[in-house]
Amino acid sequence: METVRFIMIGVGGMGREHIRRLLQIPEAEIVGLADPSAAAVEETKKRFPGLADVPVYTDYQEAIERANADAAVIVSPHSMHFDQGMACLNGGLHVLMEKPFVAGSKNAERIIEHAETVNKHLAVAYQRHLAGPYIYIRNLIQSGELGKINYICAYQAQSWLMGTTGTWRQNPALSCGGQLNDSGSHLLDIVLWATALEPESVSAFIHNRGSQVDIDSAVTVRFREGAIATFNIVGSASISWCEDVSFLGEKGTVLYRNNRILVAKEGQREAVEVPANELPASSDPNRDFVDLLLGKVTEAAAPASCGLNIARLTEAAWESAANGSQIVRI
Repeated sequence: METVRFIMIGVGGMGREHIRRLLQIPEAEIVGLADPSAAAVEETKKRFPGLADVPVYTDYQEAIERANADAAVIVSPHSMHFDQGMACLNGGLHVLMEKPFVAGSKNAERIIEHAETVNKHLAVAYQRHLAGPYIYIRNLIQSGELGKINYICAYQAQSWLMGTTGTWRQNPALSCGGQLNDSGSHLLDIVLWATALEPESVSAFIHNRGSQVDIDSAVTVRFREGAIATFNIVGSASISWCEDVSFLGEKGTVLYRNNRILVAKEGQREAVEVPANELPASSDPNRDFVDLLLGKVTEAAAPASCGLNIARLTEAAWESAANGSQIVRI
C-alpha cells in the first residue's frame, strides 16, 4: 500500500477538521463522503474545492460497499459509532474513530475483539497523545525522574453548556453523555496515558445544570498503584477553554498550564518552565493512522484500548454520582 484511501463518515465540524488534516498528507486520499445532511456536504465541498468530484453517500453502508476504500474515519454522533465501526470492519476497512470511542464499555470490548478477529486496525482520535507538551510529560513520568506518582490534579473548564445548546451533544440518545463523555474524556485519557496508572475505585459528584446530560463533574479516582487523582470538569464555565494538569511524584513535579510545561526535578523547590524548543514535535491522529497503515509505526498513538479504559472510568463516575457519590470499584 502506497496510498491510503479513506471514506469520511460524518462531515460536520469535527469531520471537516479530519478532512483538513488528511488533505495535508500526500499518502492519503479521500474517496467518499458519507453524511445524510446535504447542508454539511455542501459546506464541506465549499471549504475544500479539491473534493468537488468525490462521491457523496447519504448511507454509510453504501459508502463502505462502493467507495473502494482502505479505511474509514468516523466522526458522527457518539451513539452511532459502534454500528458504523462494526460495519466498516465487516466491510474490510481499518477504522479511526473520534472520541469517546463507542457507547459503553461492553460495546468497546465487543468491537475491539471483532477488530482483532478480522485483523483490522482500530484507533481513537485522542490527539493529546501526539501533542508535544503531553508527550514530554509522559516521557518524563515514564523515565522515573519524578519517582512514583502520588497525586494528580486535573482541571478543565469550557463554556460547553452554552456552546452545545440545541445540538445533538446535549441529546443523550445521540451523545450518550455530556461534558464528561465529550471534552472531559480527553482529560481522563491523558492522565491514564501519561501515568500508565490503573484505576481501582471512583467517587463522583455530577450536576446537569438543567441539561439532560452531565455538565459539571468532580471525580476522585484511587489507583491500584496507590496514587490519587481528582478530575474537575466544568462545562458551565463562562470562559472558552482552560486546561491544567498537575502530576506530583515522590521526586519531582510536572505542571501543564494551557500548553505551558513547568518542571521541578529532585531537589528543586520551584517549578521552571520548559522552553518550547525543548518539547517534542507534535503530530495528529490522521498522520499517525496513515503511518500505521503504511507500516511506519507498529501501534496507533491511541489504540482502541484507550477508549475502553475511558469508557470504564466514565461509567463508574456516572454510577457513583447516581448513587450518592458512593465508591464504585472498577
